[in-house]
Amino acid sequence: MWKKFCGKIAVCLFLMLIIMPVFSLAGCKGQREPDNKTHIDYTVVENADLPEELKKLIESRKDKVMRLTYTTKDYTYVVAGYGTRDTSGYSIKVNNVYTSADAIYIDLNLIGPAADEAVNEVETYPVIVLKMERRDESVVFKM
Repeated sequence: MWKKFCGKIAVCLFLMLIIMPVFSLAGCKGQREPDNKTHIDYTVVENADLPEELKKLIESRKDKVMRLTYTTKDYTYVVAGYGTRDTSGYSIKVNNVYTSADAIYIDLNLIGPAADEAVNEVETYPVIVLKMERRDESVVFKM
């Protein structure tokens, strides 16, 4: 009887050691949200309105996941790309752009084509460029 009881306890302890860390990590997102958020004004910029050097940088990196910033005398451009996709119909949603004490946070999502949307079987490169007044903080991408 004692042996059976100890065996059940051992199984319970083993399961707790395996399952508990999984549940404790399930809620973690990897990055803590800052407490003091301040919204940053930005505009989404079309390719035609970009500085030539930035256009070349984007073109050379468009087939891979891309996170970069480009700063001129007056503006900071924040670029995010999701690499090569096999069809048309992708877009990028800006969830939030804000600053905290030490960084600018860019929160984005890639939106795929709707299930009933007609798409073209052609490689596309979803990229978004946000333009804001010149900033000196580092940028944290949430993609």
